[in-house]
Amino acid sequence: MITDKRSKGNRFTWFFKRTPIFSAVLIVALIPVSADAFEILLGTGETGTFSHFTGRTLCRMINRHAEDIQCKLFPALDDVYNLTNLQGGSLDLVLVDSLLLHDAVGKTGYFEFLDIRYDNLRGIAPLYEIPITLVVRKDANIHSLEDLKGKKINAGAPGSFRRLAMDKIMNAKNWSEKDFRLMAELPASQSQDTMAFCHGTVQGMLHVGVHPDPALQQLFRLCKAALVDMQDQDIQKLTEDHPAFSKIAIAGDTYPAQPKAVVTFGTRMMLVASGDLDDQTVYNIVGALYGQQQILTRAHPALSHIGDKKLEKEIISLPLHPGAVKYFTEKGM
Repeated sequence: MITDKRSKGNRFTWFFKRTPIFSAVLIVALIPVSADAFEILLGTGETGTFSHFTGRTLCRMINRHAEDIQCKLFPALDDVYNLTNLQGGSLDLVLVDSLLLHDAVGKTGYFEFLDIRYDNLRGIAPLYEIPITLVVRKDANIHSLEDLKGKKINAGAPGSFRRLAMDKIMNAKNWSEKDFRLMAELPASQSQDTMAFCHGTVQGMLHVGVHPDPALQQLFRLCKAALVDMQDQDIQKLTEDHPAFSKIAIAGDTYPAQPKAVVTFGTRMMLVASGDLDDQTVYNIVGALYGQQQILTRAHPALSHIGDKKLEKEIISLPLHPGAVKYFTEKGM
């Protein structure tokens, strides 16, 4: 039997709020675990994504270092699904991009006409940066973001995060499709974007994701690729005006072919909890994560930002969970 530290009344509320989740998750929830362990479900991106990798890493650390907690993963197709299940209580924790979280809480963007109030979300911590990086062909004579005008670019598939990022850049620069020789809408699936890049059909495109990335290393080695700074005055204003974006530096020698540091911008992956998750459980989870920073850094360099004291208040106007507040207060963070 799985025991729970909540009060008896809250326990029944917790059970019925979790029942809407799909039958597969209900079956998982019934699998016997330690008699003293309270099970939590962590929503991530699809299997194979860095979000899912991070979720696996976090669950392993929670299971090893947080007393009486059993963490299990629930990979989903997108962040909207995870946020909606977190709001409803079917998930306890989710990893979600700061831009999507900002739009959900503020009912903007995709969420403007969605009839759901995401008011049961509580922040825990930023996890890692997600740089939006400009990748160009070395023979395209593109040395800055401004040089992209008049070139052949891939804006990304409609509806993709890459296309959303390109739209943000174009709005910041006051550009339109007419400013480019070609603006393709190729998806990343089946390497359609990278094939076009390598063949010279497009001269520049965005990469959205953590570094180092083996796929980018291949572009450097085989397709004459380079990374270009994207931190001009227009992008700086964008990051200052929009709380979901921040300035990001990609260290020199992250890739052998890119010895100089690159300054760009991007979002952050956030760890968010249900407001129904009890304070002590969240306190123990935060302690497990912040007490094992070296393990996280060894898992992937992008996770080295977990534990950065400067980032704790950057939860996109989302209230911190009281359990996280208690931990940060006690540790003087």
